Amino acid sequence: MKEERNNALPSSKDSGEKEYKVGDKISFRGEKQRFTIQAKDNRFLICTKPLNMIRRLGGGKYEHTKTVIYTIVDFKQNRRGPENLIFGFGAETKEECEEMLKRLNDKDDPTEVSYRYDVPLDITL
Repeated sequence: MKEERNNALPSSKDSGEKEYKVGDKISFRGEKQRFTIQAKDNRFLICTKPLNMIRRLGGGKYEHTKTVIYTIVDFKQNRRGPENLIFGFGAETKEECEEMLKRLNDKDDPTEVSYRYDVPLDITL
């Protein structure tokens, strides 16, 4: 069962006032690039931003791989971060983000925002 923590941090000015939609861009303090909302409900947003990974293969050759970085916004606890599962199910596609949202809302599923890697929610305009 999911643990309910009641240590909510001060909320961001924007979070309670704006109605977010899937496809909207959202910015967080300390992040240069905006995230795109892939899935949402009244409590959570699942957001992603592109990441271009470059891996050195040797001999002056490199491999470029496109993927995403994701964050889960929890308006109830005023924090954001990755899911708490060590080997998560991914958030590379809109469908995977929607599945993550379902897991977050399932009280019998252990998925929640990681307390180890979360940060206070600070949405910027």
